[in-house]
Parts: sequence; C-alpha cells; structure tokens
Amino acid sequence: MEGVAPDPALGLLELYDEALPHVYGYLLARCRDATLAEDLTAETFLAAVTAARRPAPPPPSVGWLIGVARHKLADHWRRQAREERGLRLLDADAEAEDPWDDTIDAIRAHTVLDTLGPHHRAALTLRYLDGLPVPEVADHLGRTVHATEALLVRARAAFRRCYREEGSS
Repeated sequence: MEGVAPDPALGLLELYDEALPHVYGYLLARCRDATLAEDLTAETFLAAVTAARRPAPPPPSVGWLIGVARHKLADHWRRQAREERGLRLLDADAEAEDPWDDTIDAIRAHTVLDTLGPHHRAALTLRYLDGLPVPEVADHLGRTVHATEALLVRARAAFRRCYREEGSS
C-alpha cells in the first residue's frame, strides 16, 4: 500500500528462526524450568518488537536478543523476590570456607541455586554464570553497587550453607 511505512519489527521476523534456540537455551540454562524459559522467551521477543518500533532502534541480532532475555530474567527474579521478601533468611557466616574458591560440581551447584531465593539466585547467576561485573549486576537488579555487593555476600553465604547441606545428604 502506498503511504504505509513497513513495520520496523520485520527484521526480527527474519531473525526469529535463528535466534529462538539461542534465546531459549540461554534462559533454560539459567532458570532450569522449561515452562518459565518458554514464557520468558515469549516476553523477550515481545519486548524486542516493542524496542524495534521505537525511534532509532538497535539493529536486531542474536546477541542483542540475549541481552533482552537477560533483562527479562532479571525482571522475573525481581518480581519473585518481591513476592518472597518477607521470607528471606539472612546468614552472615562469613568465616566459613568459601566453595567459590574451589572447583565445585556444576550439577550440584545448579541444584543448590534452584533452592535459593530469587534475589540470591539472580545475583549469583548474573555475577558468576554470566560473568558480569558488580556494577552491571546492580544495574540489572535495579540496586546500588553497595547494595548489590551486600546481596552477593549474603547470596554466597546462603549458597555455601546449602552447598554443604546438599553434599552431606
């Protein structure tokens, strides 16, 4: 039709088949729940369409979509943390041996991560699995750098405690 501009999100349609397994795989590896990974994948592509329709959108790529997925996962964990905020248990066992300094069993570590609260799981995943520096973790979680550092201390302590319990059972 004359006078009708093409939808700027059409570039995503061309990328969809290539990007879908990467985005879904990224999310599944981090949340370890197929249904949640599917929902977050759908949210990722919807957010990407919205972003593509804004003025001066970024060029669509698999890497950019993984970044959008990372934000959607962090948003999910923030929502879940708000729901569970009253149930948080803080453990300040800072003097115990730290399994982060040793080689740890990946399967056992994922099992332990699944038992942690969403705020701890999000912080540890972004920092240690995604390898983001603390300021970027803070940005993803909507916290200050100092609050994120404190969260990471508590999250490592919770992980350490659960990791030991998992190993002794």
